[in-house]
Amino acid sequence: MTDADDRGAASASATPGSTPADAPEDAPAEAPLFDRRMLEALICPESHNVLEWDAARQELVSKAAGLAYPVRNGIPVMLVSEARRLDP
Repeated sequence: MTDADDRGAASASATPGSTPADAPEDAPAEAPLFDRRMLEALICPESHNVLEWDAARQELVSKAAGLAYPVRNGIPVMLVSEARRLDP
């Protein structure tokens, strides 16, 4: 076998494109976590003020606007129409 054949055999035996979808069936299916560093970049689209993270409800809260924006599958949904109104 030549060096070129060795490289071809090595690349053929590798498993390119391994993804979390390749995880074993018995692995727990968990929702992606919200990256709290996003809080530094996100603001409320209604009030243009900072947001607070509510981990228990998986929401970004704007006290100024009285809205809570959902985080679905680790992705903030920053639409006023999707936000929950906070109790006064």
